Amino acid sequence: MYNIKDYQVVILGLLIAAGAILSTTILSNAVVEFQKLQNQTIRVTGSASQNVTSDFATLALRITARTPDLKSGYAKMENDANIIKDFLVKNGIDASTIDVYPVDSYEYYRRNGAYSSNEIEGYNVSRWVKVSSKDVKKLAQISKDAGSLVNQNVNINLNNVEYLVSNLDDLKVKMVGEATKNAKARAESMVAGTNSKIGTMNSARMGVFQIVPVNSTEVSDYGINDTSSLEKKVISTVNVTFNVK
Repeated sequence: MYNIKDYQVVILGLLIAAGAILSTTILSNAVVEFQKLQNQTIRVTGSASQNVTSDFATLALRITARTPDLKSGYAKMENDANIIKDFLVKNGIDASTIDVYPVDSYEYYRRNGAYSSNEIEGYNVSRWVKVSSKDVKKLAQISKDAGSLVNQNVNINLNNVEYLVSNLDDLKVKMVGEATKNAKARAESMVAGTNSKIGTMNSARMGVFQIVPVNSTEVSDYGINDTSSLEKKVISTVNVTFNVK
C-alpha cells in the first residue's frame, strides 16, 4: 500500500514530465519560428541581352611552301610575306597593323616505295601574316580578294575573319547591372500576390556570358564567344538571392 511519500514522488514525477513536454513544445515552436525567419529569402535568375555590331576584326593568312633546303625556304617566306604586305597596304591597310610571324619549318624524307628513308629530301616551311583593322567591312573584302595572290606564286591558307567587340569589358559591366535589375523585377513579380515585399540583396553570382550571332539560340554552360559574325547578341545572366520581408 502506497504511503504519502510515494504519492508525493509520483506527483513530482508527473509535474517534471509535464514541464519537460511544455518546454520541449516551446523550444520546438521557437526553432520553427527561427527557421521561418532564416528561410525568408527568394532566389531568382535575371538576364539581359543587347545586339551589337563588331567594330574590330582580324585576319590571319598562312604562307606555305616546300623547298629543297632551309636557305631557299626562308628566302621564299620573306618574299611571299613582302608580297602580302604590299597587297594589304594597296587595299587600304595601315602597315603598322600588319604582323609577320617567324618561320616554322620541318624536314620531310625521301621515300623508297612505301617506306620513308633517313635521307632528307627537303623542308616544309610556313609563316603567319596577321592583320587587324577597325574597318571590318574592308577586311572582309580583303579576305575575299586575297585568293588572287596565287597568281603571284604565293601559296596561302586563309582563316575566316574574326569579328570582335572592342568595348566588351565595359559592355559586360553594364549588362550585369541590367541583369540584376531584371532579377529584382522578377522577384517582385513572384511575391506580388502575397503580403511580402522584396528586401535587400542577400547574395549574387554572375553567370557566364554568351556572345552569339544575332539570331542564334545556342547557349553553353561554359559560355560562347562567337567571332564569326559581324552582328552579335551579348547575353548576361545573374543569380541573385533577396531577403523577403
